[in-house]
Amino acid sequence: MSAEWILHVDLDQFQAAVEVLRQPSLAGQPVVVGGNGDPTEPRKVVTCASYEARAFGVHAGMALRAAARRCPDAVFLPLDGPAYEAASTQVMDTLRGFPVQVEVWGWDEAFVGAETDDPEALARDIQIAVGEAAGLRCSVGVGDSKQRAKIATGFAKPAGVARLDKHSWMPTMGSRPTSALWGIGKRTATKLAAHGLHTVAELAAADPGALAEWFGPTTGPWLRHLALGTGSTRVSTEPRVARSRSHVITFPRDLSDRAEIEGQLDRIARALTAEVVADGRTVRRVAIVVRTATFFTRTRIKTLPEPGQDADEIARAAVALLDRFELTRPVRLLGVRVEFPD
Repeated sequence: MSAEWILHVDLDQFQAAVEVLRQPSLAGQPVVVGGNGDPTEPRKVVTCASYEARAFGVHAGMALRAAARRCPDAVFLPLDGPAYEAASTQVMDTLRGFPVQVEVWGWDEAFVGAETDDPEALARDIQIAVGEAAGLRCSVGVGDSKQRAKIATGFAKPAGVARLDKHSWMPTMGSRPTSALWGIGKRTATKLAAHGLHTVAELAAADPGALAEWFGPTTGPWLRHLALGTGSTRVSTEPRVARSRSHVITFPRDLSDRAEIEGQLDRIARALTAEVVADGRTVRRVAIVVRTATFFTRTRIKTLPEPGQDADEIARAAVALLDRFELTRPVRLLGVRVEFPD
């Protein structure tokens, strides 16, 4: 009787790998992708680093300037969205060529649902097919839930296959910190530790009622499910429909003049509106995010009287939201998000 498995396919060092395919001379060199590819440009961050660059401590989210200090001999390249989209499409089409369900989660990852007695053999076949079709390597995590498959991928990297299921989950994960779980970041892990929950096993054994009291009736029990490795086993082949779109800008210098801040918000909102209108979408809610020079970040949102596509109205709504902030510090970052009707 075939068992139902979920495979998490994760393309290794994806953006850097695509760049090496386009420029084979980069193979073996530390490659850093981010911003406009200029490491002297302020406030731009790394979006992908090759394994060679990671050996120097370079990682995604790091400022390009910091990456250049850690690895001055790295090759810095600009983001090329169309190239990554094309490579991703090739990979996802390859996955769909197997008798499986494919749920795309981004350029470089997907969940695959399969009925098979040998999920590791399927994983290896997928790795070979992706390599032949797109020239890229991938790591594959095998699990009986999305949580377990996703975590297993971390043990598979680079370019390997690993399994976590109900039998191996706790022996493998129990002694690890709660931050090792997919869905728990440093902030939540710190809050859990404050309640004496430091490891995955401790969280799995926690009282659901206490967790609900500490973290809320939805989040509390959900955290315990993460620790148990349970959760969704459904792989959806339906295309993801975006419920919102946003633009965020980090400025080369902090903004302190109110008129300049309003002007930037107006510009961001209008550009964003033009994009969504071109896609035939209608805006229901408008939100702005403001980050000050001290990294204090807040978001405010309002619902439009009626869903619409009028750039003037959307821009006015974005600017009006500034009144809900106390702008006592210079502004480092501004963003506008528009949400679509349900």
